[in-house]
Amino acid sequence: MKLRLYVVDGAPNSVLAIANLAALCKKNLRLSFKLEIIDVLKFPRRALADGVLVTPHLAKLSPAPVARIVGNLSDSGSVRLALGITT
Repeated sequence: MKLRLYVVDGAPNSVLAIANLAALCKKNLRLSFKLEIIDVLKFPRRALADGVLVTPHLAKLSPAPVARIVGNLSDSGSVRLALGITT
């Protein structure tokens, strides 16, 4: 699974999103994922080109279908559903 998380470095919701995603991946995906974290303050053009207007913003890029989740990822059930994790 290929994931991309857009954050604002050090922002409370971004820090929480990173922690929540790390816990979810450790529990459910183990080693079967690739995560890229983009700081939108350092790379604003990239975020805009990718359609990111709000952070934190998680994009599941593969496998299809593509999914996008906005927020601190604290609702693990909804995040798992959006990512297609059934276990």
